[in-house]
Amino acid sequence: MGSGQVTSTSGLFDFQGKHVTVAGLGVSGVPAAKALHARGAVVTVVNDGDDARAREQAAELEALGITVRLGDGSSLPEGTELVVTAPGWQPGKPLFRAAEQAGVPVWGDVELAWRLRGPDAAPWLAVTGTNGKTTTVQMLASILKAAGLRTAAVGNIGVSLLDAVLGEEEYDVLAVELSSYQLHWAPSLRAHSAAVLNLAPDHLDWHGSMEAYARDKGRIYEGNKVACVYNVADKATEDLVREADVEEGCRAIGFTLGAPGPSQLGVVDGILVDRAFVENRQKNAQELAEVSDVHPPAPHNIANALAAAALARAFGVPATAVRDGLRAFRPDAHRIAHVADLDGVAYVDDSKATNTHAAEASLAAYESIVWIAGGLAKGATFDELVAKSAKRLRGAVLIGADRALIRDALARHAPEVPVVDLDRTDTGAMLQAVTEARRLARPGDTVLLAPACASMDMFTNYNQRGDAFAAAVRELGA
Repeated sequence: MGSGQVTSTSGLFDFQGKHVTVAGLGVSGVPAAKALHARGAVVTVVNDGDDARAREQAAELEALGITVRLGDGSSLPEGTELVVTAPGWQPGKPLFRAAEQAGVPVWGDVELAWRLRGPDAAPWLAVTGTNGKTTTVQMLASILKAAGLRTAAVGNIGVSLLDAVLGEEEYDVLAVELSSYQLHWAPSLRAHSAAVLNLAPDHLDWHGSMEAYARDKGRIYEGNKVACVYNVADKATEDLVREADVEEGCRAIGFTLGAPGPSQLGVVDGILVDRAFVENRQKNAQELAEVSDVHPPAPHNIANALAAAALARAFGVPATAVRDGLRAFRPDAHRIAHVADLDGVAYVDDSKATNTHAAEASLAAYESIVWIAGGLAKGATFDELVAKSAKRLRGAVLIGADRALIRDALARHAPEVPVVDLDRTDTGAMLQAVTEARRLARPGDTVLLAPACASMDMFTNYNQRGDAFAAAVRELGA
């Protein structure tokens, strides 16, 4: 870790009379445009789309005196002094190239929120990673609340950071989920402490390479004050800590599913323990909670809990609050959610496992599995996933547009595993998939929906896919 002193650039920025272009409407663009307009900026919103939703949002902004250009997100409006972009807009878009040539800075909504914080604003405990971000941030918020702190889970989690920063509610600390997109556009963010949970290939079409993706994730450590939390089992996260330029005295804190060394949190005999934020960490450890306090106690979820605990402890939270917060926490739907037991077989919905890294963690949680997988691969390959998980597979039922990629990987690395290949995308496909899985399963098995793919070929989103799975299980049970 570099030890250069980083001066915060979160001082209040004067927007009065500044010509600001907001790129994109949606969840982040509308509040950004309103916030800038309220501070005296001359705001123009540009948006690629021109559908009914965009026109509705445009009318709302135009009523305030904000200019909106629909169907044209490529050209830079004349006189622009700053661009504020929605996080999903790719860096290579013509708008950003024009801004770069004109010497115009580009911020994301997270950067804008950071710049608009007041001098006494709540510090941020920030979390990123390929998988587990939302669960970890929600666990962290639960722990902070158990400690009596005023907090909220915000960021890439559905609650806009702008709304949290500019709203009337006062917070002691914020639990902040940040995507790689958001971090790419947030150059001056300086968290109190931050964690990178894991790194696996994802969104490479957006970032251009694994190196660029990792670099954007690593931005979360820049300027950290107290702790950079990394995953001992994922060396790439520790490498990002080493490369970060942090404040003097900031520490690298590891989390591991094994016994922790000094400056680590880990697991000993079913107990989550802290050897980082204790007196004499060479010899002492603090018990935080039991593995059974984590719901569900799958390995990757215990890792999430340890990362959340590390950030909370970095903020000075007592051990009892870690235990109470983890006990009180329940994950969102479609994250290794137990649906039912039928004839001695467990049915588990992990529709949120939309990439191979998430599916691998899900498959590792069970001993004997009938796997329901498939959907949109997003450029992923499945050989490593299947090779690592082959010994756990009783059978596989494949659905979706790119199921052949998984079928071929199974043929190469698990040829003895029976495979059902469903060539249908209608609304009854999931019921047939669950019916076939039930036929393959034996008492003691787990039928696991962990698709390793996105859902949009057959479903609106992963929530609808998980709901269809649960409905099919209930129908069979009836």
